[in-house]
Amino acid sequence: MRSYEVVTIIDPEVDGEGLSNIMDKLGKSISDKGGIVDEVSQWGKRKLAYPVKKFVEGNYVLTRFRLEPKLIKELDTSLGGSEEILRHLVIRVED
Repeated sequence: MRSYEVVTIIDPEVDGEGLSNIMDKLGKSISDKGGIVDEVSQWGKRKLAYPVKKFVEGNYVLTRFRLEPKLIKELDTSLGGSEEILRHLVIRVED
């Protein structure tokens, strides 16, 4: 397994409980694929550099995890299909 980070920008209109549910779904998605979530860090609501889907703010969340490289494409696709996630970026972290 390799180490990865994903930064997600979540709809600013999602409340605290909804944000927790989204992060739980992401963690479950990683675990279901045989991965391990190492850390989840909420950065809070921040101003975006440019409007995304008509929003000028977003809730930033960083998730560090380990997963088999061949399963990253599936995770990327599932994140892109979420209505609440405005943007996301998965990067590989050097061990």
